[in-house]
Amino acid sequence: MPTSLHGRAAAMAVIALVASVALAALARSILPLGAAFPLKSAICFAIVGLIATGRINAANHPFAEIGPANQVTTARAVFVALLAGGIGESSEPVFQAAAAVTAGVVTVMDGVDGWLARRTGMSSAFGARYDMEIDALLIQVLSILAWQYGKAGAWVMLSGLLRYVFVFAGWVWPWMERPLEPSRRRRAVCVVQVAALIAAIEPFVSPPISTAVAALGLAILAGSFLVDTRWLVLHRREQVA
Repeated sequence: MPTSLHGRAAAMAVIALVASVALAALARSILPLGAAFPLKSAICFAIVGLIATGRINAANHPFAEIGPANQVTTARAVFVALLAGGIGESSEPVFQAAAAVTAGVVTVMDGVDGWLARRTGMSSAFGARYDMEIDALLIQVLSILAWQYGKAGAWVMLSGLLRYVFVFAGWVWPWMERPLEPSRRRRAVCVVQVAALIAAIEPFVSPPISTAVAALGLAILAGSFLVDTRWLVLHRREQVA
């Protein structure tokens, strides 16, 4: 058994990678997915696993064990990787339904990892960031699928890109990386955005309704980013302790 924190994180990532390949193969046995589907899903999860393993350390995760909360987040990442594997696949209603159900499972699990972290007393900065980045990836993948399925125009992909534009802005302007104050509004907006995209990709929801739902979710998300950006601008001259 791995004895270091990085070793445990790497072992968890490898197990999850194997699980992603197995689940992708199972999905191919049920749905007429392309031969590249398992590879696409595996590559997506491998990238997530490598980044997560590289970022975890004693400073942001002061526990010897990975913890059940991070294990659940990793399981969520596996399902998001399967959704990502669906990019470029068929847009038939059965695929839309499968994507919506998978995204729903990921969303339900999102309420479990935070609860487990608090329940086990293993809340950490790493876990919070890991959870947030999986949420962001889910939104990005769903927005691409919404466009692929013809539920909204290419603009819908801004739903996911906003997060990465925000991160890029932090590289350009260091004051944009200042930690934001805890906010229930941010969590609620994330849930609304995911719910809007899941609703949009449902096979029984078509334009213009799907377009309107996706646009509403994007407008709410953009408003939340605007609030956070305004706060950062107002506090840009303050020193971070």
